[in-house]
Amino acid sequence: MTDHPLDLAGIGVGPFNLSLAAQLDAVEDIDARFFDRAPAFDWHPGMMLPEAALQTSVLKDLVTAVNPTSPWSFLAYLLAQKRFYEFLNADFGAVPRQEFAQYLAWVAARLPSLRFGTAIHEVRFEADRFRLRGAGGTACARNIALGVGLQPNLPAFAGKLDPRDHAHSAQATTILARVAGRRVAVIGGGQSGAEIVLTLLNRALDRPASVDWISRRPNFQPIDATPFTNELFTPGYVERFHALPEARRHSTVVRQKLAGDGISTSTLQAIYRRLYTMRHLTGTSPTGEPTAASLSPHREVLDVERAAGCYRLLMRNGFDGRIEGSHADIVVLATGYRFALPPCLDPLRDRLVLDATGRPQVGPDFAAAWDGPARNRLFVLNGGLISHGIAEPQLSLMAWRSAVIVNALAGRAVFEVDASPSPLAWSSAHFARHVPEGEGRREADVSRRVGPA
Repeated sequence: MTDHPLDLAGIGVGPFNLSLAAQLDAVEDIDARFFDRAPAFDWHPGMMLPEAALQTSVLKDLVTAVNPTSPWSFLAYLLAQKRFYEFLNADFGAVPRQEFAQYLAWVAARLPSLRFGTAIHEVRFEADRFRLRGAGGTACARNIALGVGLQPNLPAFAGKLDPRDHAHSAQATTILARVAGRRVAVIGGGQSGAEIVLTLLNRALDRPASVDWISRRPNFQPIDATPFTNELFTPGYVERFHALPEARRHSTVVRQKLAGDGISTSTLQAIYRRLYTMRHLTGTSPTGEPTAASLSPHREVLDVERAAGCYRLLMRNGFDGRIEGSHADIVVLATGYRFALPPCLDPLRDRLVLDATGRPQVGPDFAAAWDGPARNRLFVLNGGLISHGIAEPQLSLMAWRSAVIVNALAGRAVFEVDASPSPLAWSSAHFARHVPEGEGRREADVSRRVGPA
């Protein structure tokens, strides 16, 4: 794959390692290659539904947050496609996911450091470097950037479902051709589940007989995208969050779930309006068959059994405590994703320091803690939910994170990554800078008497 030691080898080319490659393209003295098993870049093809849209600003693209003059920005893409003015005139409330996917693919097709069709089978550490063995031979690198993405999170009962009758939301488009006239259950109350439900309700001649939307959440809840909540997606907050004890970080992430995993208000409105039209205006589908839709929040699916040619879903109703049953011919699991180390890292697994959730312990520069030399780092992208907070799996800070990693590799400030002061005082360190002389001593006395929170 390469004859000389690289400064960095990237494993996986999703948006996050693509961002890192785009930022490194501006740095001449760092030699990097990024490897991916896929023949070409293709971002979540199974979720490219007609109504799918980003939940973040396009200014939070691969590079702009720290390198706005980069040739790999979203604006540069619009200019190259000669659609700048049309895009402005379209005035999207939220940019279509298909548009952003085209932008990512446009960058991936032009960056010289990417190597597609090259699966990495094994990574070992030898002497002073990592050795990667892949489909195209071997490569050596002083540092590694792991960007393989997350794995579908499947409930225990998924093993009882026939592969022909179910799909994870990551493959939602593959099952749409089989829903006509059938009962479909969509399990999961996040944005992916909502987009799938909306797509199903909007189908015309090949519409399903019924759609049952099931969620453990107490209601179908909107994303909290208000200004002060969006401060959670800033470098300054992430830096302070990382300094917290692990247990406190974990409980904080749980409380902040709707800031990163709620449903866009526009999607909720579109679903409600579609239901209104179905219930009160049209009443039937274009084929004349009655439409049916059931929304079931606060339900936990406990088990699934095959009966009479369909599935029976056994659920606990969290609202009244009762056990309920529902029937479906097709099940879509919009049940999210989980972090997992890829098999190629098995030779290094025992050398990594893991947190209580099984994720690598990741430092401020996104390098995993391990028992090898400090100069050889394994950077983990999209593995720091507990270490860096709810912004880590999102697109919001990928340009900043890439810049932090570039600076760590270069050993100098290639990019400006220092956070501007936040209007919110997250930690007591903020007050220490503004307390009058003598007041700090009294605060410390109170802290000793009260004890830690």
